Amino acid sequence: MKHFLLLFLFISTLSCAQNKRPISGDTEFQQEINAEYKDATTSPLKDKDRKNFKGLEFFKFDSTFVVKATFKRTPNEEVFKMKTTTSRLPEYVKYGVITFELNGRSHELNIYQNQGLIKTEEYVDYLFLPFLDNTNGEESYGGGRYIDMRIPEGDELVIDFNKAYNPYCAYNERYSCPIVPRENYLDLDIRAGVKAFDKH
Repeated sequence: MKHFLLLFLFISTLSCAQNKRPISGDTEFQQEINAEYKDATTSPLKDKDRKNFKGLEFFKFDSTFVVKATFKRTPNEEVFKMKTTTSRLPEYVKYGVITFELNGRSHELNIYQNQGLIKTEEYVDYLFLPFLDNTNGEESYGGGRYIDMRIPEGDELVIDFNKAYNPYCAYNERYSCPIVPRENYLDLDIRAGVKAFDKH
């Protein structure tokens, strides 16, 4: 009886270990986002998509898309209501302009601060960098992608496009997502970060 019980416990443990597959991803960012999307309490995925979820598709990590940028603060900007995919209009302010070189050309993006989020301690230094590029609608999500940033101490910061992720709306239409301002369009193929999601 004792041996049978031990065998049963061993088989049960083995079964659980097989069900608990390791989180996929080549980088820490990829593993973190896959873990978030796999977890029912934090995932934006619909139940039917999460059921067989093994991991998001990413462009291969490319250090070319980790760029040093010049940060210029834009004080005295007026608060505005950013358009979203729903009627919700969250308040943002243009916090600064970032300039960087990529593919031998100079590029510029506006970076924003969510006026609601900064009221919480965790996001007091959070900045929002939405962008559009030439892969949208084909290899990447048609509505553009986002990068989370923090307020830099000086006038330089690093943009890692390998950490670009899709708005939650790419996975589930019940979410309300900021629409990327047209001025944040890059005439480039940013083959880095999360790819378009294949809905089942």
